[in-house]
Amino acid sequence: EQFMKDWISPVYAFFDPIPKIVEENGRQAHVFKCQGKGCKTTVKRYLDKGDARSTGNMRKHVRSCWGEEVLRAADEAKDANEVRKKIVGSVLRNGSITASFERKGKGKITYSHRQHTKAETKYGFQSLMKTGRPEYYIPSKSTVSRDVRLVFARTRQRIAKMMKEYAGRLNFSTDAWTSPNHRAFVAVLVHLEHNGVPLCFPLDVVEVPKVGKSL
Repeated sequence: EQFMKDWISPVYAFFDPIPKIVEENGRQAHVFKCQGKGCKTTVKRYLDKGDARSTGNMRKHVRSCWGEEVLRAADEAKDANEVRKKIVGSVLRNGSITASFERKGKGKITYSHRQHTKAETKYGFQSLMKTGRPEYYIPSKSTVSRDVRLVFARTRQRIAKMMKEYAGRLNFSTDAWTSPNHRAFVAVLVHLEHNGVPLCFPLDVVEVPKVGKSL
């Protein structure tokens, strides 16, 4: 309770109000569990460290779990109680954070037309995709790239095995075209029948210097 009096930062509203107290190797720590739907992430903070009241890791998780826009709205609130009632409660109930973006005060409204930075674009996309769905996981571009290459390699192996073991005849065809940016390509396809269903697979697409007109 002594520590909780100092937990007035808005970021605390995104975690369970009362953290667990654990002891590891003689060191006590508070374990804060995220309240996001389906999120099982916890943030551990050791009490014997100089930054025992630091909220850096908590903010980092809220940004990735709830979204940048939700975190910004929380920063504009008075305290954690207001965030818990107006923002966290609203998102958990109906996925809406409209209440958190109501205009506060009577100050002059300003607009910015500058181009977003790379970091803002990244967090803006995260916020858009996770608004109302803070528990959603959005993989990084490197993860997507790795998975696509893996799926392609496995699919290529399956098609190669199917063609080698195919008992009938395989029919091959080609198609050539020029893209709008004047780059010419030739595609090679294979046609076969599998369990009474006609199938067609593109085997390769090759860029060529020029595509001639057929006579």
